[in-house]
Amino acid sequence: MTVRFTVRFSQPGDLRLSVVRGRLRGVAGGGPTRVVLERGRRWVFATAVDWPGWCRRAKGDDTAALEALTAYEERYRAVVPTLPVGAGDRVEVVEVLTGGATTDFGAPEARGAIDAEPLPAAERARLLEAFARCWPAFDAVVAAAPAELRKGPRGGGRDRDAVVDHVREAERSYGRAVGVRVPPRTPWPEQRALLLGGLRGMPEAGTTAKGWSVRYLVRRGAWHVLDHAWEIEDRSG
Repeated sequence: MTVRFTVRFSQPGDLRLSVVRGRLRGVAGGGPTRVVLERGRRWVFATAVDWPGWCRRAKGDDTAALEALTAYEERYRAVVPTLPVGAGDRVEVVEVLTGGATTDFGAPEARGAIDAEPLPAAERARLLEAFARCWPAFDAVVAAAPAELRKGPRGGGRDRDAVVDHVREAERSYGRAVGVRVPPRTPWPEQRALLLGGLRGMPEAGTTAKGWSVRYLVRRGAWHVLDHAWEIEDRSG
C-alpha cells in the first residue's frame, strides 16, 4: 500500500516536483511533516523544519532528496524520540529555496520565509530541546568510534578527532552569529550551554546581524551535528 506525499509550493507555477510516493508503515495522529527543499546545481536538500537535525540531501533531484529524508526517519527518532511514528509518510513541501555555493559544496545555507516566522516561547523550547538531544547522540557515537575512520573510495575523509574539532569550531562560529563569544579552548559543555543561552535570549521574531533567526540557526546547527555523527557511525565499520 502506498501514500502520496502532499506537496505545496511557495512559488506559484513551480512544476518541477509533481507527486512522490512513499511507503505507508502506519501513521500516528498529527499533521504532515513540513519540509523545505533547497535546490543547488549539484545537491538538493530536504529539511524537516520542525525537527532540527532531520535533513538529508541527494544529487540534483527533489524526489531523491525526499526519499533520503524519509529513509532516516527511524535513525532520527533514535535521537529525538518525540518524532511521531510515520512522520516520513506524510510530507508536505511548504517552501522551495534556491541554494548557492555552500549548497553545492554540500551544506544547507538558504533561508526562507518559514525561518523568519515568529517563534513562540513554547515552540522555541521544543526546538532547542531537540537540538540539545543531538549533542549526547554525537558524543556517544564519538566514544564508540575508532580513532581512524574508514576512508572513502578515493582515500579521503577526516578521522574521528578531526571531525570532532570541525564540529566544535563550527559551533563557535554559530555562537558568534547570536552574539555569543566563545573563547578558544572553552570546554565543550560550557560552549554548548552558552550557545543555548544565546538562542533563548533572542527576540521572538528577531534575527542576528547575519540575518539568522533562531529556527534557521537551530536547524542548521543540529543538521551539522547529526550529519557528522552519522558520518562517523557509518565510517566506523
